[in-house]
Amino acid sequence: MNREPVDRALFDEVMVPNYAPGTIIPVRGEGSRVWDQDGREFVDLAGGIAVTALGHAHPGLVGALTEQAGKLWHLSNVMTNEPALRLARTLCELTFAERIFFANSGGEANEAAFKLARRYAWEHFGPEKNEIISFRSSFHGRTLFTVSVGGQPKYTEGFEPAPGGIVHADFNDLASVKALISERTCAIVVEPIQGEGGIMPGDPEFLKGLRALCDQYNALLVFDEVQTGVGRTGHLYAYQMYGVTPDILSTAKSLGGGFPVGAMLTTAAIATSLGVGTHGSTYGGNPLACAVAQKVIDTVSQPEILKGVSQRSDRLRKGMLTIGKKYDVFSEVRGAGLLLGGVLTDAWKGKAKEFLNAGLDEGVMVLIAGPNVIRLAPSLIIPESDIDEALTRFERAVSKLCA
Repeated sequence: MNREPVDRALFDEVMVPNYAPGTIIPVRGEGSRVWDQDGREFVDLAGGIAVTALGHAHPGLVGALTEQAGKLWHLSNVMTNEPALRLARTLCELTFAERIFFANSGGEANEAAFKLARRYAWEHFGPEKNEIISFRSSFHGRTLFTVSVGGQPKYTEGFEPAPGGIVHADFNDLASVKALISERTCAIVVEPIQGEGGIMPGDPEFLKGLRALCDQYNALLVFDEVQTGVGRTGHLYAYQMYGVTPDILSTAKSLGGGFPVGAMLTTAAIATSLGVGTHGSTYGGNPLACAVAQKVIDTVSQPEILKGVSQRSDRLRKGMLTIGKKYDVFSEVRGAGLLLGGVLTDAWKGKAKEFLNAGLDEGVMVLIAGPNVIRLAPSLIIPESDIDEALTRFERAVSKLCA
């Protein structure tokens, strides 16, 4: 086995250059603390982009993984397995769903959701009903279909021709949706809180209006909850916070707590459109992934955990607002639960990456959501003392930027 030392320079020698990682290479994590190759410690407010919902090396997840690893790693979908069945049953019990499809990522879960929406319309209303309405600034994955449904043209540039039958309205603007919807519409796809688009919450009346329009035009409402799901907002799924029930929901990221897994949730009536042979995934429903995800769901769905998300959210939001006011860097801090975005003031527009880098210099990991928003998506169980320490370090970073 090759044990030669590795550093950031090796990335440029051996990896496709579609990423531009920083110089820091983390090697160990525990809870909401991470250590790099040089032993430097960081407080993690990034959570692997809203993924490590229970922090790093959570004992329960490590136990679930190792226990299952000693039993069975993989089967083809010619057979089912116990962890997948248990996880599917749990998701059905805790949500609107009656049927589950497992995948490996949010992009795959969305791919399945969009294919199901078109297939359902094709079966029930004919091939003309195939148009999907999505929203500008949205993000739904990196496959050619999902980047096309997403509302950011930069992600399809150079990969054309993109799939057709997709139109984009303005988020939180119901009139723009009404101008596009027709009997040809098979689905409206929306993030209840836009993630990559700047941590932009959907207005409750807007989301309720989408539900009504879908009902009026026999279209399916698809909620992309890849980033907002599994306790991130203080509810198991954000649709429960809004009181708007979709027909199809995609979930991933926090679902595995860091282990790759995704799922599409829907009703029994809609699920029949994905009959035998219409869709599949080699690793979807993998016993290892499902065993870990079961432990995540069992943990996060506990009322005290969800209540704790709201309490931590208040602490983190107030701290960020205090920093924003003191240094005049944030015009607002928006979002829900532990998916928060500090919106930069005009004086700092376009400079979000500078805050990320300054934070690393002071030992705190944050994210960006576009060039104008600092994104925070830490562990749902981050200790309050770690929140306070992270805010102290982040304020130190901000003070140096503003000096």
